[in-house]
Amino acid sequence: MRKTVAIIQARLGSTRLPRKVLIQLEGKTVLEHVVARVKASRLVDHIMVATTNSGKDNEIVRLCRLLGVQVYTGSEDDVLDRFYQAAKLFKSRNIDIVRITADCPLIDPEVINKVIELHLRGKADYTTNTLPETFPDGEDVEVFTFAALEKTWKSATLDSEREHVTPYIRKNLSEFKTSNLRCEADLSKKRWTLDEERDSEFIKTIYKDLYRKNKLFGMEDILKYIKKHPEVENINKGIIRNEGYLKSLKEDKEINLG
Repeated sequence: MRKTVAIIQARLGSTRLPRKVLIQLEGKTVLEHVVARVKASRLVDHIMVATTNSGKDNEIVRLCRLLGVQVYTGSEDDVLDRFYQAAKLFKSRNIDIVRITADCPLIDPEVINKVIELHLRGKADYTTNTLPETFPDGEDVEVFTFAALEKTWKSATLDSEREHVTPYIRKNLSEFKTSNLRCEADLSKKRWTLDEERDSEFIKTIYKDLYRKNKLFGMEDILKYIKKHPEVENINKGIIRNEGYLKSLKEDKEINLG
């Protein structure tokens, strides 16, 4: 039987906002909120957090054990290898992997469901909601088969392709059967992710006003709130989307996979 497993990548060594996944939002860490939101997806069968084998990420390991969430520790820089080795622990090629990053505490479980549904219905190798980007930054979801992950792991040779997991697929779409979920309206200019202190202020404001009413408030709830309080979006306005990946491209180089 085919299984859908979510792998949440998390680390404490972010250069722009260190330890961001342990920031407190209404009494819980960002990582706890992300795990809870992914768990709320009715189509996710299993959750794993993939962190690094660096000693500074032992706090993530301990938190996952307290939460009863499986955790894998792997390469700090080669995140593609970390994902591949984590996926191998499921001991089955008959799985679809949902990639979620731990800096997205506003991820909507229903968006996750819709991307998975599209992926399964179309029997795709790779499905996302970012080709093109039409959802708010912070609602990014990627789903890929184990076979697609393995092919990428074997083929990707650039630093940027190893650090960001899926660029090889996105640059070689003709090699994979792909599908994309579009948002009804283009919301790609909205920034709901956590990379800088201003993002933290924005997300804390959203959580303060919405979390008590509904712990799993979704995209529509946030949009309604912003419509009533448009000044909130000014908190983190003007930050470039995918800045980390763009920086990787500037510093890119070929690596020897041995």
